[in-house]
Amino acid sequence: MSAAVTLKDVHVDYGPIHAVGDLTLEIPIGSSVAIIGPNGSGKSSLLKVIGDVIDPTSGTCDTAGATTAIVLQSTDIDQSIPLTVRDVIAMARFPGLGLFRRPSAVDRAAIDSAMNRLEIADLAHRQIHQLSGGQRQRAFVAQGLAQDADILLLDEPLTGLDVRSRSIILSVLDDEHAAGRTVMTTTHNFDDARRCELVLLLATSFIAFGTPDEVFTEEHLRTAFGGKFVRIGDTMVLDDPHHH
Repeated sequence: MSAAVTLKDVHVDYGPIHAVGDLTLEIPIGSSVAIIGPNGSGKSSLLKVIGDVIDPTSGTCDTAGATTAIVLQSTDIDQSIPLTVRDVIAMARFPGLGLFRRPSAVDRAAIDSAMNRLEIADLAHRQIHQLSGGQRQRAFVAQGLAQDADILLLDEPLTGLDVRSRSIILSVLDDEHAAGRTVMTTTHNFDDARRCELVLLLATSFIAFGTPDEVFTEEHLRTAFGGKFVRIGDTMVLDDPHHH
């Protein structure tokens, strides 16, 4: 299977802080991938490299000309700027418009479709700052969808969400994967990771990549999480409040 993303010897450093080290990996086209690991293991940094938000300190990331859309875990918008939900989602279409072009019928259809799929069309004219956390997250996922990219990247899209928002986003991500897009998400939730075809386990450096059953072995989990994993009978328990 062809690769959607090819990483070769990727390192990411923030001054003296080493975030990602010596990562070489191929992500198959059309796959769903969960990226999981301890806090500070480089999950978000890797996603930003693939999404071309940051450059790796060394090494290369090749998406073979495919377009990427990234939904960050934290998106700050100045509350003094009056932006409606529709305004925020419409920003996804700006890169293809240039300075003076108005949104076309195709652009408007992409925006409307994204809002409908995330069930926020009724919130289109609400200020983004007036939304609940779940509604706001759905708006940013809709912004990612409206880019109509080949590769969809989401940084912990389900963390702290209400049941309805979580269900809607999961359904949309399943639909994107079924449509042939490559979908990559970071997560702290092992159950969410098991929903994906493939799992990448990081602890700054590469630990394992494969199906959930291949990755979530006692050996791999102890390597990644160290003493936070304990065995109780036949069950492995992670003693870390950030992971589920």
